[in-house]
Amino acid sequence: MDIQIRKLSHLEQARSIEMDSSFIIDSMLNLTINGGQIEYKVIELASYRKSYEELSAGDFKEYIGNPNKTCYLAYAGEVIVGQILLKKHWNKYGYVDYLKVDNEYRGFGIGRQLIGRARLWAEAGGMPGLMLETQNNNVRACKFYESCGFVIGGFDYLLYKGLHPHANEAAIYWYLMFE
Repeated sequence: MDIQIRKLSHLEQARSIEMDSSFIIDSMLNLTINGGQIEYKVIELASYRKSYEELSAGDFKEYIGNPNKTCYLAYAGEVIVGQILLKKHWNKYGYVDYLKVDNEYRGFGIGRQLIGRARLWAEAGGMPGLMLETQNNNVRACKFYESCGFVIGGFDYLLYKGLHPHANEAAIYWYLMFE
């Protein structure tokens, strides 16, 4: 499959970003610290589909022409099938704000291409690496980031309790360190 990665340069492009980025939750990572090392075990859960609110065109304004933020889109022909939003974080890492690939196009290496483009952007900006946060119940995403060379730098079991007091998910902070 021929995939082209292009930088978002016009807000008009953002208006046409519609894709199914939902995912199946069927397990979670149970995180522990053992001898200073973060370890996990995968625990099976009852299966359900999860999705996040889509970004509106206005959400992309700050990513166009901003040296500290950018957005790349993955195209299959003229159809947008993936997206990554990046920013230079306060700690100088390149921060992956948002990464999604349309359900129909998963498994073709699009996410890996977007991470590759993110790495080039961060390296060109003199950043020491990339970082991101995902939930421990998005195991497919966690395994994907791990396969791209990311390591777990920390986790937080309280972060989502501010939104939902009985939330049973943890934030995992992933890092891809450049040498």
